[in-house]
Amino acid sequence: MEAAIIKIGNSKGLRLSKIILDQYNIKDKVELIFEMGHIIIKPIELPRANWDAAFEKMNTENDDELLINDLFQEENFEEWN
Repeated sequence: MEAAIIKIGNSKGLRLSKIILDQYNIKDKVELIFEMGHIIIKPIELPRANWDAAFEKMNTENDDELLINDLFQEENFEEWN
C-alpha cells in the first residue's frame, strides 16, 4: 500500500484511512518501532486504563466483597503437622 506524506504545520505526517484505524484499533497514540530499515506503527493498548477509578468507586459503594469463599477457610491445618 502506498501512502503520501502530507504537510502538517511545520511538520509532515502520514494520513491513515478510517478503515485502517478501525481495523487495527488505532486511537490517539501509536508506538513507532524502528527495525532494520523499517518503521512499524503499533497501536498502544491500555487494557487496565481507569481501573484505579473503578476500584475506588467499588470501594466507596461497598461493592468490593469477595465473590468466592476463602480457599483455606474450612481447612484443618492440624492434619498437616
